[in-house]
Amino acid sequence: MKKNRIIVIGGGYGGLRVVEKLAKNPQNEIILFDKNPYHFMQTDVYDLIANEDDFAQVTVDLFTFCSGFESNVTFLKQEVGNIDFKNKKVITCVQRYSYDYLVIAAGARTKFASDVIGLREYAHGIKSLHRAMYFKQKFEMSLFRKVDEGGTSCTPINIVVAGAGLSGVEIAAQMASFSKEFYKNNNFICRKLNIVLVNSSKHVLGGFEEELAGKTDKRLRELDVIIKNERKVVEVTQNSVKLSGGEILDMDFMIYTGGIEPNGLVNNLALDKNERGYIVSNKYLQSQNYSDVFAIGDCTTIYNNDKIVPPTADTAEQMGELCAKNINNLISNKPLIEHHIKSRGVLIALGRGYAVARVFGFYFSGYFAYIMKNIIEKVYSKRLEIRSRKGCKKIFCE
Repeated sequence: MKKNRIIVIGGGYGGLRVVEKLAKNPQNEIILFDKNPYHFMQTDVYDLIANEDDFAQVTVDLFTFCSGFESNVTFLKQEVGNIDFKNKKVITCVQRYSYDYLVIAAGARTKFASDVIGLREYAHGIKSLHRAMYFKQKFEMSLFRKVDEGGTSCTPINIVVAGAGLSGVEIAAQMASFSKEFYKNNNFICRKLNIVLVNSSKHVLGGFEEELAGKTDKRLRELDVIIKNERKVVEVTQNSVKLSGGEILDMDFMIYTGGIEPNGLVNNLALDKNERGYIVSNKYLQSQNYSDVFAIGDCTTIYNNDKIVPPTADTAEQMGELCAKNINNLISNKPLIEHHIKSRGVLIALGRGYAVARVFGFYFSGYFAYIMKNIIEKVYSKRLEIRSRKGCKKIFCE
């Protein structure tokens, strides 16, 4: 019996979930493509930067993960350059690969605003692991230099975080919390750290409920994070940031979390896209142009009751599950299922031992919310780890 060849592009949250679900059907032959050999758990990036986790704890090896299934899943570390939809072929730098069904889960990258002078040259995004690792090392070296100069002069470390969405507030809070404990626990005399959060909206977490935004604002101020609301970054140099209104901030390094855009592959694809460059998908998560091509995760935009569903790990996983069901239904000539995906909750880590949360309409804050977030993240990583460990044993023991 002919097998169904399914290609999945992207080893992010949505891509891995669709592989897990499709692999249950032994008639599905699945190939996962990614230019990186690992899955990066971006929801844990704040812990990585603040030394709560090392890079091994926020990644999963895709070779061992895919080997953890039966023989119907293969991982190829190749960057997809384009797709020939008419002839149903995925094009990489190595060769062309035929498919029966295709899932595009290519994700998104940091969008560096082109009209901000010096932003791309001097600011750091954290959507990718190598950028997060670079910033982590720079942060650690800055802390060391302050310790090293203790007793002579003590100039502050000036960190600017541009963008007060989920990523921006979590990173600012975690760095502030870590630094306070670092200086206190180690009895260093030099303790100057300035973290400035630049926010274009009236309040942090613009677009979120007042309950979450208010508690987040309060927590950030308790951690001595300086919040500059209704300001925009207009120019960045090697050691300064200029804001709208003319204010100039000293800067040792800057993190930019001001927005995302589809990854470069999406720009090359001959598919319908919306005004922001995201793939247009229908209510079944199929591309508007081809019924055998699905788009999930951050590379597409979906709506629920005419409102955009936020692009989070939670929604990407839901999309992955439904995508797998609909591909199996196409194979079996069964009706497709419409999506009714919505955010099941928001969990925002704001430093050690504190988080704010909304889960199924209920609000929590403090240590309980922090534990809840940690449990959810650990359950997710443990599931992948078990699969990866199984694959590792197959590779090294067979």
